[in-house]
Amino acid sequence: MDHGNFISFLRAFVLSFAITFALTPFFCKTLGKYLKDSPTALKNHTGIVPLVGGLSALIGFLGSLTVIRFTTNFPTGTLRNLRGIFLGTVIIFILGLIDDIKKPKGLSALIRLVVQALAAGCLICFNVKIQFLPEPWGTILTVLWVCGLTNAFNLLDIQDGLAVSQALFAGLAFLFISLPSENIYVNFLAASIIGVALSFWPYNHGLFKIKSFLGDSGSTMLGFLLAALALGVDYSAKNPLAVFSPLLILAVPLFDTAYVSVVRLLKGISPLQGSPDHFALRLQRRGFTKKQILFYTILTGIILDILAFTVTESNLLSTFLIYLFVLLSALMFTLFLREKEGKEK
Repeated sequence: MDHGNFISFLRAFVLSFAITFALTPFFCKTLGKYLKDSPTALKNHTGIVPLVGGLSALIGFLGSLTVIRFTTNFPTGTLRNLRGIFLGTVIIFILGLIDDIKKPKGLSALIRLVVQALAAGCLICFNVKIQFLPEPWGTILTVLWVCGLTNAFNLLDIQDGLAVSQALFAGLAFLFISLPSENIYVNFLAASIIGVALSFWPYNHGLFKIKSFLGDSGSTMLGFLLAALALGVDYSAKNPLAVFSPLLILAVPLFDTAYVSVVRLLKGISPLQGSPDHFALRLQRRGFTKKQILFYTILTGIILDILAFTVTESNLLSTFLIYLFVLLSALMFTLFLREKEGKEK
């Protein structure tokens, strides 16, 4: 990797980290009394917590990449894809912010999906989309991918540290895989996401006196950014099946979304209706502490990231065996959750 590019990526990380880290306590003190989250049946946190993490993350992300754009010389068009990502990110943030303000009722699922599809369209207009499928399937699957992952991170944000830690390690995985690539905007995007997630994590996990939540604005924004990031990385240079490695990197939020949706359907309720069926909440009811759940979830994410990188460097047989191992592990965990539920009854 070129030394100049490495310094630029490092600057993107440092800027996003510093901006988010500095703005979070400021927004908690100034806007926290207007934008806040109270405990509910699904949210068992203590006291009222400001929902300003999304705003500090947005400014940290946009601010860092804007500074990089105007202080670094790249060939014309090198960072053009970032325009679509910027526009889509702002749309997703505003949607989530309105949803946060309107809570506990929030926006309807239809409105959220329509606006999320519009944000996905911004990516497609700037050629950030699935490339290995012919049209219109590439565009259709891109919209489904972006909307699905955007909502998956929102659903995962059910416990302190879960969503932001997965965003951090997923960003690291994508950066590590993409570094040999000449797709420079991907590396900048990954570095900025890592900086935002790492700086907000202490506030989200309550390591400081000031605590904040991402809110729907922040969690959906992280999901959208990671969905966009996944679309720009080249995985299949050595192995065509490696094109599915993003499913490994983002398996934790995707699993939670799939599991919750299926369980709700089996109960006869809408997958979009809130219920305490997230894997983290079920593990809590079985005696696991929040710290244990966070630790095991992070460990799982790191293992999946390593497997994803291995897939990009492996032959077809090894790749198939890795996918099979992950699938069987997910099925075993599903049976474990359902077995525990049966014992509870």
